[in-house]
Amino acid sequence: MNRYNWKQWLRAALIRMVKTMAQTAVALIGTNAIGVTEVDWFAVGSASVLAGIVSLLTSVAGLPEVDDTRIYDMTSKK
Repeated sequence: MNRYNWKQWLRAALIRMVKTMAQTAVALIGTNAIGVTEVDWFAVGSASVLAGIVSLLTSVAGLPEVDDTRIYDMTSKK
């Protein structure tokens, strides 16, 4: 994989990670409390960070946002 594809992959993986963390935080805030003062912010933060790490590790398997066809075209012998 060339340098451009790594940059593209990293950008897509980080965007996906941030979105996952935000969705986790919103879900936990919405189900945990009635008011802002009743939210267990430590639990929300730790669960969001864990979800982000899992998202990043899952991205290693592949991202549909990243076009890998150029990699295969470069390595295939015609």
